[in-house]
Amino acid sequence: MLNKVILMGRLTADPELRQTANNISTCRFSVAVDRNYAPKGEEKQTDFINVVAWRQTAEFVSKYFSKGSMIVVEGSLRTGSYTDKRYPDVKHYTVDVWADQVYFGESKRSSDNSGASFQPPRHDAPAVQSEENASFAIGNLNEFEEILGDGQLPF
Repeated sequence: MLNKVILMGRLTADPELRQTANNISTCRFSVAVDRNYAPKGEEKQTDFINVVAWRQTAEFVSKYFSKGSMIVVEGSLRTGSYTDKRYPDVKHYTVDVWADQVYFGESKRSSDNSGASFQPPRHDAPAVQSEENASFAIGNLNEFEEILGDGQLPF
């Protein structure tokens, strides 16, 4: 069986990081996702999808994303239900995406117009800048020397 969700949209509010009683980080946020199709003469519809992130993913989202940020979420769909406290006969149903991976959905340049070039990293990989300003956490591409060879592989 397969339960896989991939979303790309904008955060509707700043994410808020919370801790469980066992000090596990969690973050709930909503993503506005435009539908692909709009009937002629009508505006595109937007869905507002609730997402839950846990542990390092929750910390990453709360640190690097804010209202209006473009975000890409990979995860799974979870459903639940609860009984209304004020009206015990009313049962509410919930649908959330539980995030497994979260990515930047746009470059830093397009989100803040600062002019700095930026390659969006995965949250579990170190950030790498574009080739025009290619510097890494461990060095600079200018420190490497090109080795010319005869085209034969060394193994």
